[in-house]
Amino acid sequence: QNSSEMPETITSRDAARFPIVASCTLLGLYLFFKIFSQEYINLLLSMYFFVLGILALSHTISPMMNRFFPANFPNKQYQLLFTQGSGESKEEIVNYEFDTKDLVCLALSSVVGVWYLLRKHWIANNLFGLAFSLNGVELLHLNNVSTGCILLGGLFIYDVFWVFGTNVMVTVAKSFEAPIKLVFPQDLLEKGLDADNFAMLGLGDIVIPGIFIALLLRFDISLKKNTHTYFYTSFVAYIFGLGLTIFIMHIFKHAQPALLYLVPACIGFPLLVALAKGEVTEMFSYESSAEILPHTPRLTHFPMVSGSPASLADSMQQKLSCPRRRRQQSPSAM
Repeated sequence: QNSSEMPETITSRDAARFPIVASCTLLGLYLFFKIFSQEYINLLLSMYFFVLGILALSHTISPMMNRFFPANFPNKQYQLLFTQGSGESKEEIVNYEFDTKDLVCLALSSVVGVWYLLRKHWIANNLFGLAFSLNGVELLHLNNVSTGCILLGGLFIYDVFWVFGTNVMVTVAKSFEAPIKLVFPQDLLEKGLDADNFAMLGLGDIVIPGIFIALLLRFDISLKKNTHTYFYTSFVAYIFGLGLTIFIMHIFKHAQPALLYLVPACIGFPLLVALAKGEVTEMFSYESSAEILPHTPRLTHFPMVSGSPASLADSMQQKLSCPRRRRQQSPSAM
């Protein structure tokens, strides 16, 4: 598995199956919490997300941290190689090249990881959650607007059903002690950093609209008009939908499915702009293939990766000129 590999492309078939896979996963977690001890499940999950969180956060902060290293920083190269077999049958399992700067980022992320593991503090949870969200938007890739509409429409029904129709979604969200959600302290002014009364936003409510907004940004670039009209419109629409979710939640004092408000906003606002500009046909006929936004080296698999961050961008540029295979694999449910 090569780190220069392109993001996972979601086909229309994947998008149609996504709500079904997500529903099965959610129901399975709910039954799991009902049958087994919640304490031991969360202990196992904490260790799992401790490792994944450190890797995701390290990858996320790496580009930013590179700006703080002085030019004379002693940056040495390392390689972690793990193989199976011998001779001609030798097969690489892990081939990870990294440098001293990567180790510094990993050390900083490990401090946050230990903090999360020991205290389960909401700030550490949110740092990991944001890192997972950013990596999710990088790794999942919509190829056209129609597929995005199918995905968002299916998850719209999924979210509404599992929040309003049953108590499964809320029960799992409250029982699941892992950074799969962002938490916002409602008693922050009273208790400060020791706040313990939280509102929650699932990472799926960030990643799913996020990959649609990223698609509209690529569509903006394809128009070659040096404007990001659809991106900014969908971004503002997301903020509007999220604000409306919070408002309704406070009015009715009940958990709200965020996608109930985010999906109509994120699809409706750009569609209205396209109607006004007469670009509806261009929007739905646009096919995002191998376009990559600049300065976005991707780390697509943990831990089976190869190449330092410095070499990822170069290898990706070479990859653009070569034909690639599209893996027919359904994305995991958030």
